[in-house]
Amino acid sequence: MDYRSAGVDIEAGYRSVELMKEHVKKTMRPEVLTGLGGFSGAFSMERFRNMEKPTLVSGTDGVGTKLKLAFLMDRHDTVGIDCVAMCVNDIACAGGEPLFFLDYIACGKNFPEKIAEIVKGVADGCLMADAALIGGETAEMPGFYPEDEYDLAGFAVGIVDEKDLITGAELQDGDVLVGISSSGVHSNGFSLVRKVFPMEKETLNTYDEKLGKTLGEALLAPTKIYVKALRSVREAGVKILACSHITGGGFYENVPRMLREGTRAVIRKDSYEVPYLFRLLAEKGGIEEQMMYNTYNMGIGMVLAVRPEDAENACAAIAAAGETAQVIGRVVSGEKGVDLI
Repeated sequence: MDYRSAGVDIEAGYRSVELMKEHVKKTMRPEVLTGLGGFSGAFSMERFRNMEKPTLVSGTDGVGTKLKLAFLMDRHDTVGIDCVAMCVNDIACAGGEPLFFLDYIACGKNFPEKIAEIVKGVADGCLMADAALIGGETAEMPGFYPEDEYDLAGFAVGIVDEKDLITGAELQDGDVLVGISSSGVHSNGFSLVRKVFPMEKETLNTYDEKLGKTLGEALLAPTKIYVKALRSVREAGVKILACSHITGGGFYENVPRMLREGTRAVIRKDSYEVPYLFRLLAEKGGIEEQMMYNTYNMGIGMVLAVRPEDAENACAAIAAAGETAQVIGRVVSGEKGVDLI
C-alpha cells in the first residue's frame, strides 16, 4: 500500500509545479524575495516606506459554480482570471494597489496539464492587475471531488496610503455615479444561470448571432479586472469618493455598500444598454427585472462616485485604460440605499 494506491499521485504534483513555473515567472515584481516552491512567499515593503501611513488591504474569493461550465466545455484557461478579478477588484474598491496573490486548487485527480492551464489563467489575471503570483496550493483529494472536477479560490493583498482609502465619507448630494462596463455575467449568479440554460454541450456550443459567439463562450467570458482603470482615474487627478464592485447581490446589495449614512444612489436604467446576454437570461428564465438587478451586474461591473465636474475626466481616463464607462446616476440626500428608475 502506498499514497498512489490511495489516489494521490505525488509525481503528478511535481509535474504540475514544473509546468506552471513559466506562467508564474511572468508575474514577478521586484519586491518578491522568494521563488516558487518554498513554504511561504516573501514580499518586501521597502518601496512603500515613503507613504505617510501604509495600509494593507486584502480580499479573498472563489469562482463558484461557473466552474461547472468550464468542466462541461473543457476550458480551463480563463477561470483563473475570474479568481484573481474577484479578489483584486475588491481591493481596488478601497483605493488599493494589488501587490501579490495566492491561489488554492483542490481537485479529485491531479492532471498536470489541466492544473498548469488553470494556473496560466491565474497568472494572466495577475499580469492584468500588476500583482505577483507568489504562492499557492494544489490539493489532490480523491473521494472528495470527482476525478474531473476541481475548486479554485484565491487571496490577494494590496496597499494604500491611509489618507487615500476610498470610504464614501465625503459623498454628498449631487455627486455623479460612473459605471464601468462588465464583460458579461462575471462570476456571480451561475446557480441560476445553470437552471435557465440546459447545461449540455449542444446548447453551450450553439452559435448565437446576437451574442456574436456561442452561449458557452459568452457565459465563460472572464471577469473584468478594473485595477488599471481605477488607477487611470486617480492618475488623471480625479478623486474617487466611493466605489462598488457589482458582484453577488447585483445593484441592490452592492451599491449601498459604497454609501455613507444620509446618502442614496439613484441609477437610471436607460443610461446604458443592458447587454443582450442578460436580456436573453431574463427571457428564457422568466426572471423578473428586480431579481435580475438583485442578482447580476446587468452590464456594469464597477460603480464609482465623483464630483460632477470630474465626471467627464473620469470617463476619459477609464477609456484611456481600455474600458468603457458612462454616467449612470447620481447621489442624493436620503435614506441609505439605491433606486433604479
